[in-house]
Amino acid sequence: MPIQDQVYDTLIVGGGPGGLTAAIYLRRFTRSVALVDKGNSRLRLIPVSHNYPGFPEGVPGNVLLGNLTVQLERYGGTVMPGEILDLRIEDGLFVGDYAAEDAPEGEPVQIRAHTVLLATGVADAGLPIENWREAIAFGSLRLCPVCDGFDVMDKRIAVATADTNPVGHALFMRSFSSDVTLFERGPASMLDDEDKRRLEAAGVRLIESPILSVTLDASMKPVMHTEDGEEYSADVFYPMLGEKARSNLAAKLGAKTAQCEEIVVDDHYATTVPGLYAIGDVVVGLNQIAVATGGAAKAAVRIHNQLPPAYRQAPARPAQAGWTAS
Repeated sequence: MPIQDQVYDTLIVGGGPGGLTAAIYLRRFTRSVALVDKGNSRLRLIPVSHNYPGFPEGVPGNVLLGNLTVQLERYGGTVMPGEILDLRIEDGLFVGDYAAEDAPEGEPVQIRAHTVLLATGVADAGLPIENWREAIAFGSLRLCPVCDGFDVMDKRIAVATADTNPVGHALFMRSFSSDVTLFERGPASMLDDEDKRRLEAAGVRLIESPILSVTLDASMKPVMHTEDGEEYSADVFYPMLGEKARSNLAAKLGAKTAQCEEIVVDDHYATTVPGLYAIGDVVVGLNQIAVATGGAAKAAVRIHNQLPPAYRQAPARPAQAGWTAS
């Protein structure tokens, strides 16, 4: 049946670890699912994750995504490459305008569903570093201190100030290295006297001349260039330049959002719009793979329980010899 002629139980937008896990749960609940993925999962950038449970040697991001996709396919699910351009409510159903990745130019296909689960993640702010994708793959540029602080034990660590809690990440990294340097990233200092006192007490070096750019040396190590013309070398750089949640579809429907446009959800990952759920980095909370998959499980169970029952029909059995149907 063409997708525009179906009414799915759930439309899932985003095929990262959260979206795929939710789809696996819902398919195992025998629910009909349309999972649309644009291919922007940050997990694809991770060379090896060492803090996701069950992989003692670590797991590359693309391998984890591949495993989840294969698992979904075993339960009759699939990933639909493309993008949901718009989301609205019509006649009590959610309607998403789906532009397939390989579709010719023209009108998008409409996907209708009783519920929607957004797993659209976040978009990182611009990174002031050359060849940043290669630097991430090499491990000299890192995006998540919570994820991989242990993996940079005793290395020379450079951190840029953040808009909120500007010294927090530098202080956090002192648990893993005695050589941590914090760089201001704007002409106006974000630090007050108390921030500077905390840095000094923790033994974190502060470079107050704003960072202008980051290049890579011959060994792929980061070199920070500051406004006063100085250069500083490190083994690892955490830019901490902020992010923006991909929450525009939810916001258009009136869902409540918070700082960085992250979606506000309840304990079961329901938004303030009935029938609309959100999980992973796009919601308020800790951005971690394990959190996204755990949230996916809770959201999928709630979605299943809130949908109308889908009782299984008795399988057809061949008539036995000597019996006639009455």
